Amino acid sequence: MEKREQLGSRLGFIMLSAGCAIGCGNVWKFPWMCGQNGGGSFMLVYVICLLILGLPAMVMELSVGRAAQTSPLYMYEKLSGKRKWKIPGIVCLIGNIALIAFYSVVAGWIIYYFVKFLTGQNADLGFEKMITTPSVNVGYLLITVVITFVILSFRLQGGLERITKYMMSALLVLMLVLAIHSFTLSGAKDGLAFYLIPDLSKISGTMIVKAMNQAFFTLSVGMGGMAIFGSYIGKERSLLGESVNIIVLDTFVAVVAGMIMFPACDTYNLEVTAGPSLLFDTMASVFNHMQGGRWWGALFFLFMVFAAMSTVFGVCENLLAMIRELTGWSRPVGCIACGIGTFLVALTTALGYSLIRFQPFAKGTAWLDLWDFIVSNNAMPLGSLILALFCCTRRGWGWNNFLQEANAGKGLKIKAWMKPLFCYFVPVGILFIYIYGMFTFPWH
Repeated sequence: MEKREQLGSRLGFIMLSAGCAIGCGNVWKFPWMCGQNGGGSFMLVYVICLLILGLPAMVMELSVGRAAQTSPLYMYEKLSGKRKWKIPGIVCLIGNIALIAFYSVVAGWIIYYFVKFLTGQNADLGFEKMITTPSVNVGYLLITVVITFVILSFRLQGGLERITKYMMSALLVLMLVLAIHSFTLSGAKDGLAFYLIPDLSKISGTMIVKAMNQAFFTLSVGMGGMAIFGSYIGKERSLLGESVNIIVLDTFVAVVAGMIMFPACDTYNLEVTAGPSLLFDTMASVFNHMQGGRWWGALFFLFMVFAAMSTVFGVCENLLAMIRELTGWSRPVGCIACGIGTFLVALTTALGYSLIRFQPFAKGTAWLDLWDFIVSNNAMPLGSLILALFCCTRRGWGWNNFLQEANAGKGLKIKAWMKPLFCYFVPVGILFIYIYGMFTFPWH
């Protein structure tokens, strides 16, 4: 392996890290979870959970990555000096394989919708029709994989960092244009009131758990998604301050995505509680009814493409780094191998609604649900629990080593009074989310 690459700028690091966190969890899942759980009430609880659960978890993962200066596959073992800590690295590898197995397909779906709106073929779009057409799924999966690994085949600064800066800047501009347009719709006032004004009577135990879950998973911690970018930076800035910057950008995108969707849904009397179909069926219907809807739809799905691809790039860079350290391959060779592997494993999801049908859980579930279960219900929470224990106990890296790394550089520092939050609240919160998720999961 050649000398470890470094990111060229602080902006590049923040854009890459935020881009990995920003994705379908923000611009798709967050709005429909708000719709299902009381709008502004859910957002209030979500932001609180983000600060007391998500922020500490992100600081810990970035610290481990920066201190180790290696991929998640080896970072635990390197910092602890103990071979038993190699197991969490393997969990990171398996989790990222499972994540890209379905996320690359979802990104392909979004690219497909963008192309259809751009070319004016949006009148008869349907989510069910799309996912059951093998040629569409496989074709757009291939486009997603080729674009991703061509970009990653260039050096870090000239490829991934440069493209992500442009893409994230375009994403933010598109979001603001779409949000301003939504404010002009007739249903904007009622839609935004539901979305932004909390109704405290709607806060329940179940809703708090869902907000904790969303706050935790939106940041892509637990499988090395943040650690890999931490390993590409120096010690000029403290990591609490950098984590705050990433979370602010991540939350801004999630909130503005809802500002785009809720006024539009209220204007055209469409359900804001439509779940995952909110993106593909509900929003497509909104633009089909709107004057100039073809172009507004194309802009909206281009914004979604940027959001989804930023996460795809982050996950694939993580996978590539782990495989390269395992094999010693160069970037181009690693990209070819990882690209082929990604395409083959993702075929299960791409064909899971047509040629390779498989029902892992309740009726209507498919390969996508199995991969998501491995990631969201297992790899992320268990990986984050291990991360917290690693940073806070002597059997791992230890609190003092973690604190020294996290506070190195200029910026916000972790204070002594924050230790209980990191060492007790975060592990207990993660364990609670994991157990609750297992008990409430729709197995049959």
